[in-house]
Amino acid sequence: MNVLTGKTALVTGGSRGIGRAVALRLAAEGALVAVHYGGNDQAAKEIVGRIEEAGGRAFAIRARFGEDGAVERLFGELTAGLAGAGLDILVNNAGISSGNPISQVTEEEFGRLMAINVAAPFFVIQRAMALLNDGGRIINMGSTASRFAVSTQIGYTISKAALESMAPSLANELGRRGITVNTVAPGAVRTDMTAGYTSVPEVVAGLESITALGRLGEPEDIADVVAFLAGPQGRWVTGQTVDVSGGTFLGPIAP
Repeated sequence: MNVLTGKTALVTGGSRGIGRAVALRLAAEGALVAVHYGGNDQAAKEIVGRIEEAGGRAFAIRARFGEDGAVERLFGELTAGLAGAGLDILVNNAGISSGNPISQVTEEEFGRLMAINVAAPFFVIQRAMALLNDGGRIINMGSTASRFAVSTQIGYTISKAALESMAPSLANELGRRGITVNTVAPGAVRTDMTAGYTSVPEVVAGLESITALGRLGEPEDIADVVAFLAGPQGRWVTGQTVDVSGGTFLGPIAP
């Protein structure tokens, strides 16, 4: 424990779901965590309070991705909150989903998916490069959906495939500074964003039947892998996509 003592971290979309679990995990390891959120003030206040009650350090930053100036606002508050320290860990977790096939996806919907799931992390990374300390970590939150046929989520899967494609080039560019860049790709995870299908018993049973470990993921399952990549033990992993799905899509479990 406390392998991140003295380190700083920014977790986008850090007040709910997987991002919340990541923020808690990094703080438990000793990092000062900047919890970015889009609009739920109460959720952000709750997670910062929980971290502080456990003896950790955190502060919240509100910036709604997809709006003009959001990235600059984020980094203005981040720089102030870090009080002169650099950034060691960047977790690009913020994202939105979509449940439409190609015939129903509008230009507005597609543009919003690209703005939040692709452009926002791209420009967050661009802005963070000067702030990142040598030996730092960039971890993007992808999805196993980007590598399989999910016709009702085509816009979402395209956006996650684009995000995943950033890691190899960035890893190569930043490697001489000792900065690693990786993508974590969860499968189906129980969060408020996935409640539309993870609350349906028939859907859950179907997903469990094609998952080698036989259950849906929990946010903590993903946070543990992020913590590994963010810590010293993840120093020799870069440019990779790490599947964190419990073996989803490996096929039906043998009887």
